[in-house]
Amino acid sequence: MGGRASPLRVLIVGGGVAGLETLTALRGLAGDLVTVTLIAPEDEFVYSPLTVERPFSVGRMRSVGLSRMAQDAGAAFVAARAEDVDTDARIVGLSSGERIEYDALVLAVGAEAIPPLEYVMTWDDRSHSDMVGGLLRDIEEGYTKRVAVVIPAGPGWPLRGYELALMISQHACDMSADLELTVVEPDPPPLALAGDRAVQLVAAELERAQTRVVSANQVSLEREPQLALVAHPSGPTLRVDRVLAMPMLRGRAIDGIPADHDGLIEVDAHCRVTGLDRVWAVGDCTSLPLKSGGLSAEQADVAAQDIAARAGAAVEPRSFNPGRVEEFLGLPAGRYLEQRLAADERGLTMHLPTTGVPVLTYLQEDLAAGWRGRG
Repeated sequence: MGGRASPLRVLIVGGGVAGLETLTALRGLAGDLVTVTLIAPEDEFVYSPLTVERPFSVGRMRSVGLSRMAQDAGAAFVAARAEDVDTDARIVGLSSGERIEYDALVLAVGAEAIPPLEYVMTWDDRSHSDMVGGLLRDIEEGYTKRVAVVIPAGPGWPLRGYELALMISQHACDMSADLELTVVEPDPPPLALAGDRAVQLVAAELERAQTRVVSANQVSLEREPQLALVAHPSGPTLRVDRVLAMPMLRGRAIDGIPADHDGLIEVDAHCRVTGLDRVWAVGDCTSLPLKSGGLSAEQADVAAQDIAARAGAAVEPRSFNPGRVEEFLGLPAGRYLEQRLAADERGLTMHLPTTGVPVLTYLQEDLAAGWRGRG
């Protein structure tokens, strides 16, 4: 008589939203049919929940210990960075010198945030609230009257740029502050990938907030005789006091893993890495140009179902559906996109959907159960 097959050895590389959702989804879907190791260079996931009542308030950074989360999920945790993958031998080489074998590998390594301009504020997913809070105080006190929010072309977090612009506009209105606010976006706008309705919704919100929109596929900064943004190829020159830019996203290279010209990883409908066996990629490291926490979590759930089914779980894998991108972005119908900014202590929703989106199920349940300590 044959014995029970050994559990599928799963390595998850990355401790952000996509990696943690994959971890907790696999625990819920596959149980002891898998053994999981979580690999990340730091033993914490840092996030910044915002509330409508106190946007960008000081001291709102939160952290979740990755080793604690791994332990609670029945997984191992290794503090290291993945440097190379031997996809034939199914071995991952780590910065610690350790080499770990796998039966299934999930890459959730995120992307590197590159400032599109020098000498301006650049927001990324680890930015402290003090950065934007200082800008809001300057607007309130009258030191800053002209602000540009720049959304660069290419892969990125465009929705967060629009959210920040709308919140800045709302704050200025609430404080009766004099503010000329401009959003500089590529042509076509990045949200076009989510469909016409997404573009129209955001455009309507910006118009309601009396926010000017300028199209530019590239911008440059002039510092003399006064600060100005120049929109290229033939856009206007904008006199500004401050610039808040969203970053350009570029992939983090791992030897043995193919990537496109932006360093991002091509995947199929099940989030399997194109051309490789038993390797999946989820989240910002994939070549899907429109990035958001909701999309990352949906990709993680798709990959986790595929892996759980391969391990023998009674799970029917589903495909990632590009037609539901708008839904996964969590675009609300409410004014100023406040539903997308509202977050409380039960979730990780700095820029994740808060209602109506069937993702983050596993992660949110476990956080609600008390995953709070540092690792």
